[in-house]
Formats: sequence, structure tokens, C-alpha cells
Amino acid sequence: MKVRLAKTAGFCMGVRRAMEITLSEVNKGDGKLFTYGPLIHNRQVLDLLRSKGVDVKEDIEAHNKGRIVVRAHGITPHERKAIQSSDFKIIDATCPRVAKVQGIIKQYNTKGYTPVIFGDAHHPEVTGLMGYSQGQGIVISSVEDVTTLPEEKRFVVVSQTTQDVDAYKEVCSAIKARFPEAVIFDTICDETCRRQKEVRSLAAQVDSMVIVGGHNSGNTMRLYQIARSTGKPAFHIETEGELKDSWFSSAGTVGVTAGASTPNWMIKKVIERLRTMGKRKQSFASLLTKGYQFLVKTNIPDAVGAFSLTYAGLILYRGSSPLIYPILTMLYVYGMHVLNRFLDKEASRYNDPGVALFYAQHKVFLIGTALSGLSGGIIISLHLGLTQFLLFLALTILGLVYSIPIIPWRLGYLGRYAKIKDLPGSKTMAEALAWGTISSVLPVIGWPNPVWPGVLASFLFVSSMCYVRCGLLDILNIQGDLIVGRETLPIALGEERALKLLLSANAFFGLVLLLSAVFEIVSNLGYLLLISYLNSFFYLTAYQKDWVRGGSHLQALAEANLLLAGLFALAWNIL
Repeated sequence: MKVRLAKTAGFCMGVRRAMEITLSEVNKGDGKLFTYGPLIHNRQVLDLLRSKGVDVKEDIEAHNKGRIVVRAHGITPHERKAIQSSDFKIIDATCPRVAKVQGIIKQYNTKGYTPVIFGDAHHPEVTGLMGYSQGQGIVISSVEDVTTLPEEKRFVVVSQTTQDVDAYKEVCSAIKARFPEAVIFDTICDETCRRQKEVRSLAAQVDSMVIVGGHNSGNTMRLYQIARSTGKPAFHIETEGELKDSWFSSAGTVGVTAGASTPNWMIKKVIERLRTMGKRKQSFASLLTKGYQFLVKTNIPDAVGAFSLTYAGLILYRGSSPLIYPILTMLYVYGMHVLNRFLDKEASRYNDPGVALFYAQHKVFLIGTALSGLSGGIIISLHLGLTQFLLFLALTILGLVYSIPIIPWRLGYLGRYAKIKDLPGSKTMAEALAWGTISSVLPVIGWPNPVWPGVLASFLFVSSMCYVRCGLLDILNIQGDLIVGRETLPIALGEERALKLLLSANAFFGLVLLLSAVFEIVSNLGYLLLISYLNSFFYLTAYQKDWVRGGSHLQALAEANLLLAGLFALAWNIL
């Protein structure tokens, strides 16, 4: 069955921020960590946090100590004061949009306005908002409740940030009709608006809808209610285990969205399960899709991309490229990527559950082909010469020990850095240097009078293309990497700063290539390969501006950019 995923499915900004703050604190290992109330409305996520030693604290006592995270929903001023009076260190993960509503209520309450809050009176966000009204606030949940509002009051009207947009508009119209002087603020989160609009739009394009999220999540329930209101069959589930074949017996396409508290790995598990259900069309397009998914799971596009980059890099400064060198790089990248998947399989469980399952089901085949690829690379490098063989062997050993503990003891802070991959941002840099070395440095060993400025320009081209691509994938996988404690580039710097770094690096190395071509350090192919940097700029900007939906589409753009470099080099060489 074909699956269409909503662009806005999964963590909203506030929940993602709260999770990243909490997991970052977990990974610091700096004493006991609590959350004040459940961090988010998702049982599976709470179980995960509990397994990592994060407990939920509902009541504060004076002797309590440790670190405590204020959840995205926010808390009342009274609760904050109680925490500050204890020995807890407060880590505030209140959603900035919720904090803005708190500020509105506080400001207008001091001016004599009575706050009217549209929302669920029992929701923790509303409880927190009421705390800022000094007992003067009124919670309403429908148009009918407007008739119960007292006369001769000045009202300021706000909404719980995850409420239904259309329902709030109706309430605001009713309040304005009865109290023309009421001050009304549109405080429903923009992401909530987009999610609700997208559910209606997506439902019109599919046979049925699946909404993934906690059964006690208010925003997930509203998405489910909107989906049902469209007339299409709609199903609200927490996990893929709740899916039933009978629901989709006549469905060819299903739409999937998820509540703001639903993590990526749960959505991906649901998608993988749905693809095996419903009508199964064996069209040419579906076969192509299955073939592409198989290639992606086996890391073959990575290996072919490395082949293309090596070919382009050699043409760039040598004017020719014996195929033995791109083949050697391809075998190395395939073998390293597959084996490191097994050595670091915990992250795959969260970053891409479908790939993790694929690797578990085809373990013998994948390990066998990876070892065969590396063995083939060793034979080829030995044929090229002893120095090439030793360099290839060294790169292979370094690649294998990347995910293996090389500091067997535990001595204070060193315990965090027992593996190379534990070093902050090491993954992106290590992969880029390895690709650049085997693509540009190994081929010139033994070559008489190599033009080292050209070799360096080629090395920087290959390494920078790999660095930007790998950096984007790390940003897409930030949730899973945080869970397992991996300190990738976006975790070390923050997502926004990491993205700016990638854009800056892309522009800088594009300029280096341009100058290399201008001063004839490399061939005129350098001008054509500048398009690769423009493509990198496009897919990084597409992520930044949220133009492209889904991580798989962005990954496909990044992989295609590597292939394009090889095609440019081939065309230039022929012409």
C-alpha cells in the first residue's frame, strides 16, 4: 500500500526543544534528573526517558535536590516558586509560544482584565496559564460557554496553543458579539494551524487516514477528530502493533500524520508496517520504489556517490581517471558504512527503524558483502603498490575502530570519550577526511611529479561535498542521536548553528574551487562542478525553509548531488 506522510507530522517546535534539552541533560550525567510532571503526552517516550534514569516529580518538597526540567506545557508561578525554594536546579523547557501566552495573561491581568482561556481546563498548559491570572481566569471550551461569562467585565481572550483553530474562531466571534471591548489574541501555535489544515488536505487525497500519537494527547485527538470529519476512515493509534489488516483491505493509499508529541522513530515504524498492508499494486512505479528502498537500506547509493566523487575529483586535477580508483573507493565506502551500521546499531533503532529491521533480517548477507568489498579493496590496493595497500589498510582499521571502545578504562570524564565517535562532531569530519583521502590522496601515491595544489583542491572538493551531505544527515537524525548520547555536529553546536556552519563551509569551498579553476590549478571542469555547491546550497536551504517534505527526500537530493558531480565529469571528459 502506498503511504503519504504529512509534512508536519511529529514533534512540534516546543516538544522537540523540550526533548532535546532533557536528553542533553541526561547525556551530561550531572546528577539525578527529574521532569516536573510528564514531559510530553506520549507513553513510549516517557518509558524511554525512565529507562535513561529520568523520573517524574509531581510534588516539590523543601529537601528535594537534583535537576528538574520544566516541561513544554509550562507551570504556574506558585509551582516555580516552590521549585526555587528547594534544592533543585531548574532547567526551563517551557515552549516559547506558551511562555508568550503566559506573558499576555500576566500583563493584562495587572491592568484589570479578566483572562478568558479557551481550552481544556484539565490540561497542564491551561493549569499553568490559570496560575498567571491570580485566580481571576475563566476557562471555556465551547461557544455555549460564552453565555456564562459575567457581565460588566473587561476580558482578554487567549487560547491553549494546541486548540482547534476553527472552534477558537467561533468562540472569538461570539465573545466579540457580546463584549465588543474584549481584547482577543490569536495564540494558537502556527504549527497547530498547519497540522490541522494539512490533515484536511491530505485526507482528500487518500483512501484512509492514520493518526499516530498518545491516546491522552489533546492535539493528537483533535487531528483524529478533524480527519474523521472529512468522511474518510480514520484510525488513531499509539504504535504500529495496533494496526489491523482489515482496516485497509480496500485501501490503495493511506495518509499518515502524528501528534506534536510523537517522535520520528514511532512514525517510521508505522509507515514500514503500513507498506505491507492494504492493496498491493505491482506496477512498474511501485517496483522501482521498492528497488530504490532496497538500495538505500544497503548503503549502495552512498557507495555509488563515492565512486562518482572520486571520478570527478581525479578528472578535476589529472584530466583522466582509471576506473580502478573509483572502484576502490566504492568498495571501501560500502564496506565501512555497512559494518559501522552493525557496530553502532543502537542509533539506527531510533533514526531509521526500517533500516535497523532490514539489517537484522539480512545480517549474514550484509556482513558477507561488506567483508567481500573490503577484501576486494585490499587486493586492488595491494596490486597498486605497497604504499597504497598500507594506506588502504590504515583507513580500514580506523573506520572499524571508529565505533569500538579504544579507551578500555573509566577515568573520570574520559569515560564519555571511550570511542572516536564519542568526540563531539567527529562523525562528520572523520567521514569527510576518509572520503577525501581515499579519493584524492591514495591515487597520486607513486605518480611522478604530482601537482600538489591540484591534489589539495581535489581533496577539498570531495571532502567538502561529503562533509555537507553528512552534516545534513546528522541534522535529520538528531532525535535518535540524542537518545543514544552521540555528540554529532548539530548536537554539539545546536541545529541552527550547525546548519549555518554547513552553509558557510559550502560557500567557502565553492569559492576555493572557483579560484582554483581561475588560476588553472585545476581544469575547467572546476567551473562546471560549482553547480554541485549550488545544489548543496539548495537542499540545505530547502531544509532551513521547510520547502522539501520528509527526510528521505532531502537525503535523496544529497545523494543525487554526488552522482551529478560524476556525470558532469564524464560529460566534460567526453566532450
